[in-house]
Amino acid sequence: MNLNRRNFLRTSLACGAYGFGMFQPALWQRQLYAGTPDQNKKLIFIFQRGGNDGINTVIPRGDADYNQQTRPTLFIPEANALDLGNGFAQLNPAMAPMMELYNSTALNGVEGLGNLAVIHRIGYANQSRSHFDSQDYWEVGSPGDDRLREGMFYRRLAQCYDLKDPNNAFLAASISSNEILGLRGSKPFPNFNDSAEFGFLGRDTEKTKFLGSLPSAEGAGDGKGVLGLYGDSPLFNGRDYHDRMHDTGKALGGSIATVQQAIANGYTPENGAVYPDGSFGDKLQEAAMLLKNTPVKVVGINKGGWDTHSGQANNQADLLGDLAQGFQALARDLRDQWDDVIIVTMTEFGRTSEENGSQGTDHAEASAMFVAGGGVKGGVYNCDATTWEAGAMFSKRDRYLARNTDFRSVFGEIFMKHFGDSRASLDVTMPGYTFAEEDAPSEFKPLNFLS
Repeated sequence: MNLNRRNFLRTSLACGAYGFGMFQPALWQRQLYAGTPDQNKKLIFIFQRGGNDGINTVIPRGDADYNQQTRPTLFIPEANALDLGNGFAQLNPAMAPMMELYNSTALNGVEGLGNLAVIHRIGYANQSRSHFDSQDYWEVGSPGDDRLREGMFYRRLAQCYDLKDPNNAFLAASISSNEILGLRGSKPFPNFNDSAEFGFLGRDTEKTKFLGSLPSAEGAGDGKGVLGLYGDSPLFNGRDYHDRMHDTGKALGGSIATVQQAIANGYTPENGAVYPDGSFGDKLQEAAMLLKNTPVKVVGINKGGWDTHSGQANNQADLLGDLAQGFQALARDLRDQWDDVIIVTMTEFGRTSEENGSQGTDHAEASAMFVAGGGVKGGVYNCDATTWEAGAMFSKRDRYLARNTDFRSVFGEIFMKHFGDSRASLDVTMPGYTFAEEDAPSEFKPLNFLS
């Protein structure tokens, strides 16, 4: 009876949190916050689509099962890997540029920023090994709940800002060929693969004319193009669909104008930042440009290719090299606002501890995350002699690494300590958070990687 009642309450509150985020007035939503969240804080999230092999990313050198028998072609000799200073963990050698963020005289005796948290053994209960389901669960922030179609980053912004206000139309952006679920919601944020393409089709003069300009004052009627049409008062105030159309048009026009102005100003990375070649590097550079020149608070980027069932060694090394160079470039380029920025990686699951017959690995459970920023306390988390028990590599189904920390706990710390959100708001941002914490308190124990 108690179990049934608990399940009923769990479902009811999860639905209530979802409905609360969708339908309640913005003012009511913002009452969840104790105080005002820091409006200067920003975040870039990078989703490693395909499931990254955490064991060859953050190498558990202290685990005797990491050897050439379990990983004949994937094994990386100790002398080749990067020292993280805790006598247990090492970083894949392809990630050398990332050490610029990790290095610290206190951590590994090398001077550096000391602003990179290397977090191992991240997952969630009842892990799905479906790419599509697991990616969705990470992005909506509620594993196993297939009803949620809003992203957790969207939900977090909707609590803090009035998204009906056209001035808040560009608080987030997906730099991707496809919409990123983590930023999806009833009030759409911009989604583009290339900021130069975010706008209307046609020649530059035609696009500029069509975008137009805002009226000189409300009701003046002297605006032009889309900005003029939607920048004035609605013609039929109070008519629901007309008002919505008007607000949507105004938001779209404002977002396009914001991006186009940022592009027109030109952009050159600062402080010797060199982004990786290719579309991923281009997207990271655009993210930096947007953080510097627009009101954007959250930027989402995809990095595919991590489903390494075969020929993993070289493929993963190339991917990790791009990721590491990207982190290094962002840290340099965003130096002036580094204290206000978080860069975080996500991936739907880890890989099997034993190499398969195709020189790759298969779907498993726990993987690794990276969190960087001026407020990050650099170090290794969940990969040391105290958190990595004997036999850990095969602690789940005798095939792979079991999780130590739920990914929602990592984001809970980011939302509360970086953005200043209240503890109560987490159950709206990530529905069911409290119940999950009650079910597995050890997996929600704060890692304290943020100051």
